[in-house]
Amino acid sequence: MRELVWLNTPPSLLLSVSKGRRGAKKSKIREGGRASVREMGRYAPSRDFPNSRSHGFFAREASGPFKTKRARLSNIKGAVHMSQPDNQAPPVAHAPHAPLTDYYNSEQERAGFVRRMFDSTAADYDRMELILGFGNGPRYRGQALVRAGLRTGMRIVDVGVGTGLVAREAVRIVGNPQLVVGVDPSPGMMSSARLPQGVSLLEGTAEAIPFPDASFDFLSMGYALRHISDLSLAFREFHRVMKPGARLCLLEITGPESGIGGALMKAYMKGVVPVLARIVGSAKDTSLLWRYYWDTIKGCAPPEQVLATLQAAGFTGVRRHVDSKVLSMLSEYQAIKPE
Repeated sequence: MRELVWLNTPPSLLLSVSKGRRGAKKSKIREGGRASVREMGRYAPSRDFPNSRSHGFFAREASGPFKTKRARLSNIKGAVHMSQPDNQAPPVAHAPHAPLTDYYNSEQERAGFVRRMFDSTAADYDRMELILGFGNGPRYRGQALVRAGLRTGMRIVDVGVGTGLVAREAVRIVGNPQLVVGVDPSPGMMSSARLPQGVSLLEGTAEAIPFPDASFDFLSMGYALRHISDLSLAFREFHRVMKPGARLCLLEITGPESGIGGALMKAYMKGVVPVLARIVGSAKDTSLLWRYYWDTIKGCAPPEQVLATLQAAGFTGVRRHVDSKVLSMLSEYQAIKPE
């Protein structure tokens, strides 16, 4: 049995949790009309970012010493356990994955490649997402936002808004389209967004969000973390535009930990999905997009490193929620900006 210990846990508490409650029950950790891209003045991001020290994760086998292992899921729905060597925190992540030279030659070419690919495949994106999610995407995204703390009346920015799949659910939850703002580096994706009138869409990146400090009650990102150039810089920018007490929800696909699961997911993402994309898609790059998706999933920074980078950016209450062991590749990273 493995005990879960939160970020910032003092060593004394760690030891007491590790030693005691061997048999205790663990608690669950538990998208009419086309939207237009609105022009807006740009704000220079603040440089006065918080500078907090990462204490990392500590977990312990109830009957053995500290061991180095990858993050693994327990049999309890929603519970995620992290383990690291004693007194060693995961390193802060910058690039979410190594350069994928099958698609571009260098990291300097990556942003241009990603923007062109999304611009050219925008018309097919929602159709493909519906197929991939078996029609359950809208329900899941809405539930994830609520789990992370989104409520009626909150002002939310959806970073990497794309065609508005997450923003659509946010409008339904907050109750007013004017409270929802989307930011994305791809004009093509935003021009294909089907969102209620009143939602504002702006061109921008996760590393340079065009809003002043403390602008939002909630920040979301749906499956775009793998396309950021610098996670550490982006997370500090998220912290900057969020109000004190604001909440964060990052949805991402995490590669399966088991060899069999990884092989099955690779066969699906690089084999089945590109074939479906050629059948139902109209853009020639649609099948390429989904092959690229798998390669970014496979190479992405592991969950414990993403969580450590959020904490280093100044967030508290940092955790990873997995709603179902069956869908353990769907990660929800949650955090709070301190009051």
